Amino acid sequence: MCRKSYVFKSEIETAQRVWGDLPQAAVDSLRALMKRFGISVLLGHVQYIDGRWYITHTGLLQIAQRRRCSGIRTSLLPQFCDSVTGRWVFRATVFKSSRSRGFVGFGDADPSNTSALVRGAEMRVAETRAVNRALRKAYGIGLCSVEELGSFSSTTQSFANPPQSNRHHSFNGSNSGQPRLRDRLCLLIRQHKLDPTLVKSYAADFCGTATLKEASRDLVESFISELGSAAKNDRDRLLCKLNSYAQPAEVKP
Repeated sequence: MCRKSYVFKSEIETAQRVWGDLPQAAVDSLRALMKRFGISVLLGHVQYIDGRWYITHTGLLQIAQRRRCSGIRTSLLPQFCDSVTGRWVFRATVFKSSRSRGFVGFGDADPSNTSALVRGAEMRVAETRAVNRALRKAYGIGLCSVEELGSFSSTTQSFANPPQSNRHHSFNGSNSGQPRLRDRLCLLIRQHKLDPTLVKSYAADFCGTATLKEASRDLVESFISELGSAAKNDRDRLLCKLNSYAQPAEVKP
């Protein structure tokens, strides 16, 4: 009992070092998750984003291994795929035992719902999402997985280097344990089906910098707030604004 209490305390302290002072409700929820599924913050099994816990692919695989998962089968669904546009759809089936009929999950990925950091790897992201959904169904995990958010690879934070209180924060940084600006922007792009390249150009222009990476955190936060309001209140007008940043097609002689 003392050993378990020490582990819980250590894990919660790690979470607070990474994401700052967590609300008591979040702490209680994390403790319940650790007791039920044996997950670990230190090992990267969960992430805390926008006041909610999300499980990672690593965490799901750990749960499957602990529960003696019999196997996972994945298959590409070519009728829903388009290699030209980078759209891929997978079906995954998780077998909890040799006699299991299987739990099925589907996952899709394309440039509009994935981070720019994984551009060109949409097929692998789609398969991971399918596996995650199947695992969540098989083991009764109500948490959405990080990889399904559309910011795969950019949300996972290094536990060896928790965020520090600095005067300057980059576009990809975090402040006081809040979600990275890149993640928030990617989520907006996915939710409102916006063109990532045009949004990036608009953001640089809004911030008055050559590239978005050069903009201060405050400016980027202002842009994200402006983009979210525009997308919610007048999406058509926003699309016209974004289209103004499109490069004109090159005319061949």
